[in-house]
Amino acid sequence: MSAPPPRDLADRIRPLVSLLYPDRYDDVVRDLVALADRHAAALADRHIEPPTHGTACLITYGDGIRRSGEAPLHTLAGFLDEHVGDVVSDVHLLPMFPWTSDDGFAVVDHRQVNPALGSWKDVAEIAARHSVMFDFVANHTSSSSPWFAGWLAGDPAYDGFYVEKDPDFDDSRVVRPRTTPLYHPFARPDGSKAWAWTTFGEDQVDVDVRNPRTLLELTDVLLGYLARGASAVRLDAIGFLWKESGTACLHLPQTHAVIKVWRALVDHAAPGALLLTETNVPHQENISYFGDGHDEANLVYQFALPPLVLHSFVAESTVRLSTWAASVGPVSDTATWFNFLASHDGIGLRATEGILDDSERDALVERTRAHGGRVSWSGRPDGSRAVYELNLGYLDALCTVAEAGDPEVVAAKCLAAHSILFAFLGVPAVYYHSLVGSPPDLEGMVTSRINRRINRAVLDADRLAAELREDPRRRAIFDGMRHLLDVRRRHQAFSPFGTQRVEHLDDRVFALVRGEGTADELRCVTNVSGHPVTLPSVAGTDVLTGTACAPLVLGPWQSAWVSPR
Repeated sequence: MSAPPPRDLADRIRPLVSLLYPDRYDDVVRDLVALADRHAAALADRHIEPPTHGTACLITYGDGIRRSGEAPLHTLAGFLDEHVGDVVSDVHLLPMFPWTSDDGFAVVDHRQVNPALGSWKDVAEIAARHSVMFDFVANHTSSSSPWFAGWLAGDPAYDGFYVEKDPDFDDSRVVRPRTTPLYHPFARPDGSKAWAWTTFGEDQVDVDVRNPRTLLELTDVLLGYLARGASAVRLDAIGFLWKESGTACLHLPQTHAVIKVWRALVDHAAPGALLLTETNVPHQENISYFGDGHDEANLVYQFALPPLVLHSFVAESTVRLSTWAASVGPVSDTATWFNFLASHDGIGLRATEGILDDSERDALVERTRAHGGRVSWSGRPDGSRAVYELNLGYLDALCTVAEAGDPEVVAAKCLAAHSILFAFLGVPAVYYHSLVGSPPDLEGMVTSRINRRINRAVLDADRLAAELREDPRRRAIFDGMRHLLDVRRRHQAFSPFGTQRVEHLDDRVFALVRGEGTADELRCVTNVSGHPVTLPSVAGTDVLTGTACAPLVLGPWQSAWVSPR
């Protein structure tokens, strides 16, 4: 799908802004265009390349790897240079701003780097060698934010910035990702109380973009990230942004309109910069954030991929994964999928609704609990609850409890699963704990009483360097992942805007054809079972090993990327 001809920025956003603010859209359009023009002038000399087959993203906290006496962001830059190299082109820095809870997602100041991590100079050090994605927590702020303090104090500058409980507002249908109360009370300086909307908890207070001044402030933050070196921006929890009485307050037309406005402004100010939407919801709802393929998100998380790949290894069957993947194709020449298996959060199951049945989801829950992991729940409007995510390290979730003690099996399953990830249409993203083969941090989860801490351990840089040389599990996984990424970046078949076709060769095998009909065509096949599989119809050269195969025989948890040449 080719892009439509460019339009004047004001003309492009006017219909969207009129949906948001029908009584004053001309003024808001003028202010937004002026803001975009100001940032465009500052970014005039910047050139941002689009994703290619060589694009691969590392997801990490700014202080995920530490060394005593160093700014963690500087330590991260050194780790990337010394150990990872150019097999990773992009770095997604999870929230690196001052925060009070949720490991960074309760932001106090969107415009400052957390001093405990380093400075903007340290961010620039990473951006000098990699494309960098910043996290934009647009839906809410910390309850300690100066914005919120100003709102509580009645400062006119922050009037209307947050959502106060209104007896006339019908919130009976609101979709909740948490089981905590929707509203929490906060003390005003005069001793009175304000009940504010808190989608994610007491310390994360939702902003109110129904106020155009709030939208302008958020837009300045977003465009400011591009000026600070971001090539992409992740819009955290963006589906909850707009509040409308009597609705689910999720995926509302106004929320889509805001993202489309931001896409237009980003296209104008920093052509080539990307917007990634984070909406952990059922697949069909998730993909609505592509818009028409050119006017909304450039990247959308492939939330169904992690649980479906996990299910394939647990069930030793790729039927569910293959059936779903057959429906996934190219989006446009400016939009594609953001693929991942593990992240800073748990393994979300909402995307499997309508794909896996209850017994299949229960098997994933049982696997998680067998390892000592936990299950997080979300609330339904009727007061019941549903499984929201599994809290366990992804690599161990692939294995039985017995297998998790065998470094060779863990490495084999990890590399097989990531072979699927790296072959899948879109931009691949690997979590730093997966890249270095980390086990789950059960102690961190228990002592913090935060389920997601199981996958958020902080690593000592020098100890990690030694373990990457000496620890069998870390060494095998790290070397294997770098090899997969190195081979991937050499093959144009893996274009994020290309094509893919699912082949049904054997229920135990997931098979994709990438770059079909081109000189670089590859058949990427992975055995998810613990038994050898022979595929008589697959012949050629496995580019992962350089060996010929006719037919292809896959050992347990083995992958091959086969060129017919």
